[in-house]
Amino acid sequence: MSSSAPSSATTTSHSEPDSSDEPSWEEPDRPTAAASAPNWTTLGVATVAAATVGVLAVAMGAATERATLAGLVAVVADSLILLCYGGVAVRSGRAQLRERAAAELDAQASHNQLQKLIDNTAAVIYMKRVDNGRYLLVNQEWERLFKVGRERVINMTDQGVFPKELADQLRENDLWTAEQGRTVQFEETAQTDHGLRTYVSVKFPVLDSSAKPYAVCGISTDITELKQAEAEARRLAAELETRVRNRTAELEASNKELDAFAYTVSHDLRAPLRSLHGFSQALQDDYTDRLDDTGREYLRRLQANVARMGHMIDDLLNLSRSTRVELGRRDVDLGAIADEVAEELAAADPQRQVTLVVREGLHTHADPQLLRLLLQNLIGNAWKFTGRRSDPVVEVCRCERDDETFFVVRDNGAGFDMQYADKLFTAFQRLHPAAEFEGTGIGLAIVARIVHRHGGRIFAEAAPDQGASFFFSLEGQMTERPVQAAQPVMAA
Repeated sequence: MSSSAPSSATTTSHSEPDSSDEPSWEEPDRPTAAASAPNWTTLGVATVAAATVGVLAVAMGAATERATLAGLVAVVADSLILLCYGGVAVRSGRAQLRERAAAELDAQASHNQLQKLIDNTAAVIYMKRVDNGRYLLVNQEWERLFKVGRERVINMTDQGVFPKELADQLRENDLWTAEQGRTVQFEETAQTDHGLRTYVSVKFPVLDSSAKPYAVCGISTDITELKQAEAEARRLAAELETRVRNRTAELEASNKELDAFAYTVSHDLRAPLRSLHGFSQALQDDYTDRLDDTGREYLRRLQANVARMGHMIDDLLNLSRSTRVELGRRDVDLGAIADEVAEELAAADPQRQVTLVVREGLHTHADPQLLRLLLQNLIGNAWKFTGRRSDPVVEVCRCERDDETFFVVRDNGAGFDMQYADKLFTAFQRLHPAAEFEGTGIGLAIVARIVHRHGGRIFAEAAPDQGASFFFSLEGQMTERPVQAAQPVMAA
């Protein structure tokens, strides 16, 4: 026994797979035959040591099963050595037992801390085996939601907890995660006491020592309220879109009726207006010498109102035309149109000299006829409202504001008070009395309609007696070349 026992003890100790973690023993001097005979003292010490570590192993629980098993094997080996060699190794074995016990307690403390961490999070955390889908771990939030304690769920599968369709889907997601070998995100649903809940689940594989996935860990966050809010937002957006579409259709129908009415009335008014103009002209030509001053004043007023009515009919027709005609977009040189409009104005008012500044190369993609109508109104207004200036200037240019490009028509004329700016683009609204500046109050309404039909926007900036600037944008590319020297525009 004295010659074989030490060899047997050494072989048993080092055949343990985790032998690198076992204590290293220094072999004592071989005792004599008399000394190697076992005595009750050394046998009792070994027995007590083995029993102590055995109790410790039981107390540590399943979480440290591997570590405590290694401890028990080592204690058995130590006991055999003690039985064979006597008390020589007792002091060394006792120190190593204390170190092993402390390490196992540290491992248990770390385990408890980790469990406390996952138990106190609002997310649902779980881990399942890949091969059979059995649960290895769940946290308290999982237990609370699905009413199954962790003692029961360990070694259960999803089929034992959830309806078959849901369980099959969860299993499919787990296997897909393991197959991908990386973190994968899913949107999953589960039935709880609070109804059907929606979760965003982040799952990742847990690898063994050979880098193969043996488990899948998941962290699921409840996004039910978020999904409900998104659904409500979509519902409200769809409802709003329907209302806007219906209201737009109503407005379009109403505008078409108004345009048709304006067009019809304008045409119907032209015949009697032409008659008034013709008879008043005949009266002036044939009977002026028979009229006294009062009669001639009446005739002048009649002709002025006939002319004003003619302008109003023209503007009504243009207002209707600005919405009725189909857009024919093409590349347009806005500067060239501005020059033509200015020449027409100068020819109609040869006594005036207005300085017109037009930048070359102002291009856009628009309907040329509507763009001409737009500039006729804007430049015409600038021409009109600079009538009392000794140095009238009208400028057509462009500028950048808030990452948007605008064309600008500005003047140094009468301007207006910005508190009334909201009335500018409404038909028949005037900011100046007719006695000061003639007009129908329709021109800027025509301009606004043309701009809006091109998908742009328009606004103005002004101050009394300091001129006005009208900014408008149009869909299309615009370029700019150097500014020409300002030239006076005069009648040919």
